[in-house]
Amino acid sequence: MSDPESLVPADERLATASEKAGVLIEALPWLQRFHGATVVVKYGGNAMVDEELKRAFAEDMVFLRLAGVHPVVVHGGGPQINAMLDRLGIEGEFKGGLRVTTPETMDVVRMVLVGQVSRELVGLINAHGPYAVGISGEDARLFTAERKQATVDGESVDIGLVGEVAGVNPAAVQDIVNAGRIPVVSTVAPDADGVVHNVNADTAAGALAGALGAEKLVVLTDVEGLYANWPDRSSLIDKLAVSRLEAMLPELASGMIPKMEACVRAIRGGVSSGHVIDGRIPHSVLLEVFTKRGIGTMVLPDGSQEAL
Repeated sequence: MSDPESLVPADERLATASEKAGVLIEALPWLQRFHGATVVVKYGGNAMVDEELKRAFAEDMVFLRLAGVHPVVVHGGGPQINAMLDRLGIEGEFKGGLRVTTPETMDVVRMVLVGQVSRELVGLINAHGPYAVGISGEDARLFTAERKQATVDGESVDIGLVGEVAGVNPAAVQDIVNAGRIPVVSTVAPDADGVVHNVNADTAAGALAGALGAEKLVVLTDVEGLYANWPDRSSLIDKLAVSRLEAMLPELASGMIPKMEACVRAIRGGVSSGHVIDGRIPHSVLLEVFTKRGIGTMVLPDGSQEAL
């Protein structure tokens, strides 16, 4: 049987090979720059529900690891939690449009994040070798939570076991990184009394990036990045300084606020850059880290030459 590649004209094969070489050469300065650096990646959106995108994300994490970068994955799980609540017949309680996390709901959140989403991602990564280790915010007190109060129509509303990140102890994650593994972090966390809360994964990723002294925070979402005038797609912002982003926060769509707040928290915590990228694109993390233009929106410290 003939090799299909042998049927391709020689000049076409050469052009394809040259193109591949060009891609590798473009990555060289970024491979040098980020070798040994920690990159925290918030995994969410379509990237965690589409089968092709899930596999591509796992490949990206293994590629980063083998290229000498230290990826740390923080994941959410909203769609999976909602699906399990429906399956179990647990009706949600809402206040002002916000879900109230009851103790019963929290049991489901914990089960899904730690026992389902984390295990699936760890398995996808470990299909390429023994790299990934699952860890939750409860383990070694990685995160300490405090009860979050929501405001609805100007009034404070108790939405149950939903927490803010009050403290980060990154030692356990750092131990996993130092062992050459890829931490996969589930964002459930105890408060000072040991009561477990559900913590927003964007918020947790930003806090962890700062605590680890990461080089980058990369947040996957289902849009191209941050828009100055949504839904005008021509208003996509390529990069901006953190102070400009802080001024924009009150005007942003509610779904984008925690992602951009995570970038602000990371930058204010000493992280060199924060990125919100389109997770609907296969291998979007590699495109962000290892290409000159990157993708999405980059947030930089005030005074950074790149932000000027």
